[in-house]
Amino acid sequence: STMFLVGLSGGIASGKSTVVAVLRELGCAVIDADVIAREVVQPHFKAYRQIVRYFGTEILFENGEINREALGNIIFSHPEKRQLLNSITHPEIQKEMLKQILKYFMLGYHYVILDIPLLFETNRLTKFMKYTVLVYCDPPTQLSRLMKRNGLSQAEAEARIASQLPLDEKRKLASHIIDNSGDRESTRQQVLRLHARLEDSLDFLWARLAVGTVVSGLGGLVYLLLRHFIS
Repeated sequence: STMFLVGLSGGIASGKSTVVAVLRELGCAVIDADVIAREVVQPHFKAYRQIVRYFGTEILFENGEINREALGNIIFSHPEKRQLLNSITHPEIQKEMLKQILKYFMLGYHYVILDIPLLFETNRLTKFMKYTVLVYCDPPTQLSRLMKRNGLSQAEAEARIASQLPLDEKRKLASHIIDNSGDRESTRQQVLRLHARLEDSLDFLWARLAVGTVVSGLGGLVYLLLRHFIS
């Protein structure tokens, strides 16, 4: 069998979590970059120590964990600090993603979905994806959903949306589109069709490893290769 990577992205309040929920129901292998990002900044991790060193203890809760909202407020208004944070967290996130890719690779999954919110903004990882999927919704719907979900004014919501690449621009870059402008059932049917199409695909990123090879040594080799390709 073969395996390939699928990059999944969207925009703020576009409904990506709805699509991911359906994919998980279907038994798909999904690696969530946001979840990993939260894990690597837990106390006693390397990224945590670096963040506290550069941003100070005022971004911490009393229990020592990072206050993501406080940190987010800092980097939202200071692009250079956002770049600094990314330079700290991205290497650690990628290491964990590689470990999980290797796990699914060894388990024989046909494809692995990498849920990466800023996939198209950074553009570093798109070249490793056989396909890219955008969860889209029309701009008025996106604005309305964000205002309702986060209790924001129109100006606040527009500022959040403006900080990301517009969905209409991302749409031009994606190989597949899930239009989440309508109801949940419409979105679900689109995900089911996409899943069937991916399952039928014979495209691959790496050839499957030969049966009988020593798993531990070979696993280390694959990890090093992936690390080399993505670094």
